[in-house]
Amino acid sequence: MAKITLDNLAHSYLPNPGSEDDFALKELNHDWNDGEAYALLGSSGCGKSTLLNIISGLLRPSHGRVLFDGQDVTDQATAERNIAQVFQFPVVYDTMSVRDNLAFPLRNRGLPADEIRKRVQKVGAMIGMEAELNRKARGLTADAKQKISLGRGMVREDVNALLFDEPLTVIDPHMKWELRTQLKKLHQDFGHTMIYVTHDQTEALTFADKVVVMYDGRVVQIGTPQELFERPAHTFVGYFIGSPGMNVFDAQLSGAEARIGDTVVPLPGTYAATTGKVQLGVRPEFTRLSAGGEGLPVTIRRIEDVGRHKILRLDWQGQEVNALLPEGTPVPAGADRITFDPEGINLYENDWRISPQGRREAA
Repeated sequence: MAKITLDNLAHSYLPNPGSEDDFALKELNHDWNDGEAYALLGSSGCGKSTLLNIISGLLRPSHGRVLFDGQDVTDQATAERNIAQVFQFPVVYDTMSVRDNLAFPLRNRGLPADEIRKRVQKVGAMIGMEAELNRKARGLTADAKQKISLGRGMVREDVNALLFDEPLTVIDPHMKWELRTQLKKLHQDFGHTMIYVTHDQTEALTFADKVVVMYDGRVVQIGTPQELFERPAHTFVGYFIGSPGMNVFDAQLSGAEARIGDTVVPLPGTYAATTGKVQLGVRPEFTRLSAGGEGLPVTIRRIEDVGRHKILRLDWQGQEVNALLPEGTPVPAGADRITFDPEGINLYENDWRISPQGRREAA
């Protein structure tokens, strides 16, 4: 296991990048703590796989360094970094049995046969393929082959890090849950440093100790699932995390109040004057629907009952707004206004969260 340090790291696929926009990965400085489980989360093309491939050694960065426990490994090949990587699509040896596929990395390191047998048996059970260990990999389904790939990554206990690049894409939904649970247990049992790339927020939030949210080649927030939900550092985090995501309104800020259209919204603190674009963000969980009185005037477009709660799809001046009602709570008769719980309000300047007195929060 290793502490992974990213030092002034940036990458462009262009030979002579002229501006920040030419970089697929914007400058990044961060320590990935030894033994923690991270998820790299973001939409397609945001730089997740680029960053993972730099850490693994498959790609050399244009700028900066990668260090494992303080040792510069930027120019080291993947094999020299002692990592295990599982890719989006399965990579298995079709002519080998499942058992031999799982044992392959252990035999390459010269482990005793008895230890190899025990580890292979254990991992075979973890991935639900104990009964197929003696079967040839050829002819197995894509999800079965991906389970073998996962197992081969998990079978080693001496790796510096385990890297997963969207490994559950071809796995059926029920097995996805099982394998995420097994990966989490593996981390708890052995304490490997794990980095898991995904565009699926459920995978990220259920797997990781900390989630690294990326947007347009930049890390916009690193935090626990609770931190990402309660205090999104960037409007993209608020939009991307949560189902539905955060409601965002253009606003004018004045001390302890914000104005959205003609409606004044009390804020949970006093904010300094701003010079950039101001937006107010509030999650559907903190959006209250009422009939008449104060608040933003809205029209109910539709109601989606998903069992645990109702999702109210609302319209405010042509903008879609979402609110949640707990299970069993009726929609107020004549409902046409929304207000916000003060503790659920976040303020943003040029997409970055500001706290009372205007201090921009670090990602």
